Amino acid sequence: MKKKFKIEVDCANCAAKMEDAVKHLDGVNDVNINFMTQKMKLDADDARFEEILDEVVKTCKKVEPDCEIYR
Repeated sequence: MKKKFKIEVDCANCAAKMEDAVKHLDGVNDVNINFMTQKMKLDADDARFEEILDEVVKTCKKVEPDCEIYR
């Protein structure tokens, strides 16, 4: 399942770090975090999408604690 989310991230470097970390999560097929548009495109396993999204949020907050992902 592919979905788009609005994301608040403070810098391009943090966005790149988040994207790299999320790509390594189990069940994530692909992710693209765009700092300029403040958008995240997530392609993940349909059956566990909400569970994977929770892990994505936790992972992004490890990189940048004040990051927000709007569902």
